[in-house]
Amino acid sequence: MSNIPLMPKATAVWLVDNTALTFEQIGDFCKLHPLEVKGIADGEVAQGIKGLDPISTGQLSRDEITIAEKNPDRRLKLQESKVRLPEQKKRRGPRYTPVSRRHDRPNAILWLLRSHPELKDAQIIRLVGTTKSTIQSIKERTHWNSAQLSPMDPVTLGLCSQIDLDLEVQRAAKDRPATPIEDRGATLLPADVTTGHDEIEEAPKGRESLDLETVFAKLGGSKKNENEDDDED
Repeated sequence: MSNIPLMPKATAVWLVDNTALTFEQIGDFCKLHPLEVKGIADGEVAQGIKGLDPISTGQLSRDEITIAEKNPDRRLKLQESKVRLPEQKKRRGPRYTPVSRRHDRPNAILWLLRSHPELKDAQIIRLVGTTKSTIQSIKERTHWNSAQLSPMDPVTLGLCSQIDLDLEVQRAAKDRPATPIEDRGATLLPADVTTGHDEIEEAPKGRESLDLETVFAKLGGSKKNENEDDDED
């Protein structure tokens, strides 16, 4: 049995809205980053996704949630789901979209481009059954209806399932190359550099003593001349 709940983002949306669990607890259960869960709570992530009740699907119990709410260090345990999903047959080619839903595809493409920029064009084609030229026109704002488009979740529109969307996002995350060190921006200087004192170059002792003797000799000579002038007066 997989340790990932059904429709992780939809489950996270429900837990954020209906429980007092911490972002870390929800992220650990749904296998999401705590900052992503915080984005869901702030309305910046998973916009338009309807929450999925993990209690009704048998993945969590109310008692388990109550105990975890009282103890922030406790981690939720996934129960065996009572819902049996039918085996999905592998499709070849783009997804078929009903005629009544085809006018919603540009809005879904715009949502995918904004919410999941890591997705490749081929993945978007699989999800909503569109063409590469349509995706390109929406990217470049040359689509004939570009001014009227508004981003809408393809799951809410019924163009794809949440499971398919999560699967494509996970694939895109695995294929994303690691950020080179030189492209990660400026880094902090080492502590020995920021806290160390600048070394002060000291003059050689011989040079310092020579300068002092010269100065005192000049002062002594000046004073002797003044005394001779006084005696002449």
